[in-house]
Amino acid sequence: MSKSDTTENDVIKVMFRNSGNTPSYLAASNLYLALHTGDPGESGDQTTSEATYTSYDRVAVAKDITGWTISGNQSSNAGLIQFPQCTGGTDTITYVSIGLVAGKTNPSQILYSGVLNSPLSVSNLIQPQFAIGALIIQED
Repeated sequence: MSKSDTTENDVIKVMFRNSGNTPSYLAASNLYLALHTGDPGESGDQTTSEATYTSYDRVAVAKDITGWTISGNQSSNAGLIQFPQCTGGTDTITYVSIGLVAGKTNPSQILYSGVLNSPLSVSNLIQPQFAIGALIIQED
């Protein structure tokens, strides 16, 4: 997964100048995962190419040991992450992102985004999910 341009800029400012306000995501208690039908890109936000199947919404994951494991320079999801089950419509999910805001229509800065290993076709009664440890975020 890669960071968005905005997040990269925030990190540089804090790391090397301790300038500006501390980004809100450092104090947030949850991160929000979104599904995408295309690459949201480094300049996009979580609404960019976001899934639209009926009942879809972003999923909150706690910023603590119940939400994420950390080993060295990488983090992965500590528990099963389940999105709402599709009750209508169809989507082909190809990307996932991690952001700051709940609600599928609310713009949110993307902290990280990445392509899925294989596309996921979502239709009625399909519930997208990520198994424990399936999402890996690594800092170089």
